[in-house]
Amino acid sequence: MCNRDVKILWGASDQRFINFLCITQELMFNVLWNYGLVIPAFLNGFFIFSSAALAAEMPNISEPKSEIRGISPNSGTLLIKPTQAGFNQIANAEIIKTPDFSLSPKKSLLSQRTLTNQDKPLGQVTSVSELSDVQPTDWAFQAIQSLVERYGCIAGYPSGDFRGNRALSRYEFAAGLNACLDRINELIATSTQNLVTKEDLAALQNLREQFASELTALRGKLDTLEQRTSEVEANQFSTTTKLVGDAIFLVADTFGDRANNTPANDTEDSTNTFLAYRARLNFQTSFTGRDQLTTLLTLGSAIPNLTSTTGTAMTRFSFDSDGREGTYLSQLVYRFPVGSQGTVWVGARALQPAIFTPTLNASIGGLNGAASRFATFNPTIYRPGFDGAGAAFAYKFSDQLQLNAGYITNDAQANIPEGDSNGFFNGNHLALAQLTISPTRQLDIGITYARKYFGTGAFNLTGGTGSVFARNPFEQNATTTDNFGLQFNWRTSRRFHLGGWFGYTLANQLANGDSDATIINGALTLAFPDLFQEGNVGGIIVGVPPKVTSSNYRPTPAAPLRQDQDTSLHLETFYSYRVNDNIRIIPSLYLITKPEHNDANDAIWVGSLRTTFTF
Repeated sequence: MCNRDVKILWGASDQRFINFLCITQELMFNVLWNYGLVIPAFLNGFFIFSSAALAAEMPNISEPKSEIRGISPNSGTLLIKPTQAGFNQIANAEIIKTPDFSLSPKKSLLSQRTLTNQDKPLGQVTSVSELSDVQPTDWAFQAIQSLVERYGCIAGYPSGDFRGNRALSRYEFAAGLNACLDRINELIATSTQNLVTKEDLAALQNLREQFASELTALRGKLDTLEQRTSEVEANQFSTTTKLVGDAIFLVADTFGDRANNTPANDTEDSTNTFLAYRARLNFQTSFTGRDQLTTLLTLGSAIPNLTSTTGTAMTRFSFDSDGREGTYLSQLVYRFPVGSQGTVWVGARALQPAIFTPTLNASIGGLNGAASRFATFNPTIYRPGFDGAGAAFAYKFSDQLQLNAGYITNDAQANIPEGDSNGFFNGNHLALAQLTISPTRQLDIGITYARKYFGTGAFNLTGGTGSVFARNPFEQNATTTDNFGLQFNWRTSRRFHLGGWFGYTLANQLANGDSDATIINGALTLAFPDLFQEGNVGGIIVGVPPKVTSSNYRPTPAAPLRQDQDTSLHLETFYSYRVNDNIRIIPSLYLITKPEHNDANDAIWVGSLRTTFTF
């Protein structure tokens, strides 16, 4: 039984245990032989016991990582890890990066010495029969029985069970080993118990001889690994900064007459098939190991904004250009934890709500998701209509509830001290608060309120989506909006996620009148992770882009009301094909019916094929 169990452990190639055994097999026989027959037998039992815990951990180590992650407090909501996947959620000037907060440490411990106050053990068990979930048929039963009944260094949980199938951390392994070594020292010191037999010693000697070649090979691999690690450390880019990046190659075209309600000869489809690109570098710097300074550089973006070409912003891509050329700073944001439950963000450029608030649309949005700007997430909530400078925080009350809030100002105005419409508080700004509720591990619900103010500059109330009336309901007159959002994401199964949102906006004219307008938008999203092949993703989006449903504003007394008379539908589908961990090919197609919410406009199709590279 002993030899077979240890072979299982060696087959799992657990480097931590192998390294420990290599050291132990050399030291124990040379040093502790003279201390009696206690230590070898203990090690034999403890090794087998450890292999049970480590073998339970192996599936988690080898499990493939899905590209699709639900943004849930249950899956981590407050402390964001700087990963490539998170970086992939960034979308052009208005960065898309959904927070990924880390959970509390796992609670399940090995020995009486390693348990915390939250998991106090039973009194020291004296018989393995006191552990309700340990059966004689368990493959590690003899090892546990030896550690409990012969050495007395294993304790159970308050519920009277052992929990042998949970994963064992390195800290727990070290603490449990220390507890049993203390017990051995007591046995050696008192010399009152002769619990170790020559058979135990012979078994350990047999293991050493049986795996001598493997130990020699592993020792050589460790030496090589240490050498390579030293070389990497000596030539690394920075001791505090990690460089990641992405690039997009895009082939696309639009089909359908231009939607602008001008004379007929100006409405023909004049677009050609085009090839465009975008490349970015992201410097992720950590000074403490828990914080992150994000410095994002865009090296070039030639992906066109289709608004002028098609006559409507409803056709825009989520990753199109903002008109700047050359290399420029796209984002500068610093994040750091406050205690174990809080996180704070401070940004001088492009601190977007999608960075500090869960958008609950991770399966559809992002670098490798839907192509259109509207389909990424609720635009009236998470798209402020400008790049942001400001601060935000998140606090996790429990696994079921978290709060996110922030205040940002147009960064083009925030750094100007003069003028009534400039500065941090007088410029165009947004204040947002969201409660994210997770009644189960599969369901997340976001309830959000955002207040926007536009005084000067480009008025863009709906973040570059929807009709021109929705983006600018009162033309160039100062405007405030109260935006309410309800978002949800339901991971019904491993291969199907259902999500969506509804946005309701009340706009009020502040200058040259006191008109009001109501704007709505909404969408239903269906995501199919691992569609046809593991790692691939399919998606379908059906929605209504931002639309003015009612308004009492007229540009002139004789002009019609500035409100949308019809309703456009946004229908989109995409398939993200994973070539490998760094390359994806994503065909997308979306249809806009009655563009600009006007039945006089013909439908417009947008087709694209893009390849994304991440590194």
